[in-house]
Amino acid sequence: MGIACRVVGEITLLHDISDTLSEGLDLRAATLQMFERLRETRHLERGLLLVLNRETGELLPEVCIAPLLTVDFHARASEGVIGNLLSEGRARAVPDAGSIPGDRLCKWERAYLAGEGGDKLDAALLVVPIQHGQELLGALCFTRAQGSEAELDADLRFLSLVVGQVGLAVRFRQLAKERLDSLREENKRLQEQIKRSFVPEGMIGKSSAMRMVYFHVDQVAEGKTTVLIRGETGVGKERVAQAIWQGSSRKDKPFVRVNCAALPESIIESELFGHEKGAFTGAFALRKGRFEMAHTGTLFLDEIGEFSMATQAKLLRVLQEGVFERVGGTEPIKVNVRIITATNRNMEEMIEAGKLRLDLYYRINVFPIYVPPLRERRSDLLELADHFLERYSCQNGKRVVRISTPAIDMLTAYHWPGNVRELENVIERAVLLTTDGVIHGYHLPPTLQTAKSSGTASPQTLDEALSTVEREMVVEALKENFGVMARAARQLGITERTMGLRVKALAIDPRMYRRKEAED
Repeated sequence: MGIACRVVGEITLLHDISDTLSEGLDLRAATLQMFERLRETRHLERGLLLVLNRETGELLPEVCIAPLLTVDFHARASEGVIGNLLSEGRARAVPDAGSIPGDRLCKWERAYLAGEGGDKLDAALLVVPIQHGQELLGALCFTRAQGSEAELDADLRFLSLVVGQVGLAVRFRQLAKERLDSLREENKRLQEQIKRSFVPEGMIGKSSAMRMVYFHVDQVAEGKTTVLIRGETGVGKERVAQAIWQGSSRKDKPFVRVNCAALPESIIESELFGHEKGAFTGAFALRKGRFEMAHTGTLFLDEIGEFSMATQAKLLRVLQEGVFERVGGTEPIKVNVRIITATNRNMEEMIEAGKLRLDLYYRINVFPIYVPPLRERRSDLLELADHFLERYSCQNGKRVVRISTPAIDMLTAYHWPGNVRELENVIERAVLLTTDGVIHGYHLPPTLQTAKSSGTASPQTLDEALSTVEREMVVEALKENFGVMARAARQLGITERTMGLRVKALAIDPRMYRRKEAED
């Protein structure tokens, strides 16, 4: 009966401890309650919870009920008496802790096992490892009055059950800490990524296609690499070139733009490289070219695919060596220029057609950036429209506050062959036309108008429309041939029999057109 009562008491105590550890209290508060309960029921004193720091391998005091530990200690898991006992991987008892030689004790162990006067404590020491599988998480230690081996074994067996519950709490806290550390690292990484994922000044759009453009701009801006910006007309290639310039160490130096397509072949060399006085008729003074004007800065060659083969050869030398001569001069001039080029042409097709030098292509295509057309970044369309709306409202001194829903539908349905430049022009026009502070569908150009928005949708079905077209063609053929069905059939490319069937089905009387001819 005594054994049964003891077993019931232990189960009840274990249940109470389990409830305490699972109540949601923090580990320290729950462990303190557990220590107090064990002191009252099993006379276990000086409870000590040690937790292993997985990074440093040190045993650190998490909770301690002892006159100790004003001592700040850091002990390796293998150090001291407790460390040696833990290395055996099982619960152990030292029947007389006072008999342990002082040189075997760590400083904190001596404080832990000291009596009130600092003498050795006349008590037994119980050490139970906290494990998760084969991994050591920490230890649970107690002192108690010296007793028989059977009494110590009974306490160890019970503490081995208790330590399973404590181990769950320790492991849960470890996992929570690891998760929190992981989230902090992820947050730090994302913050760094956000800093790097900038949007260059003057550029609009958050679509994935434009994010790739911004990433490339960020990567290449600080270098001296030659950049080739590719994309359709109106996508904003010059904006990208300016963003590269503004993000570089040359942003305080000149940014010189050359529209290669606008330079006549007769003066292109003079425009790029300059000329000496008297070099040709009309050269009344020395003139610096665009390369000299861009010295230490950035030169943007827009529409570089428009250069002739002769100009390409001269340009290649400057790109490779940074040296040129003015027209009519003999002295080489060296320049330090960052080159950014752009084109809307298919350069690979130009090479195959013999219109572009392969060596020049390789020289300028060091770091290509593709700017997507507006139809590939439709999620940016409304943001761009709002930007242009605000700009041209301010420029024209008008208060235009929004774009109507029908107008938005028309903007999003359009295919935008002129890209961002076309959208800008459309919004500027609409701002000028509006009188009520709202851009309506009828303020947009006819090219954006649809049958639905203009109220001109055909009420006919496809079959009805085809019948109408067929009737018009048959009637027209009969008119031209004065009602002679054979000639009308030949004109339409059908047989006379088919012509007769169609005339009958369409309820057309060929004699009407014959009579008109007769009257004529």
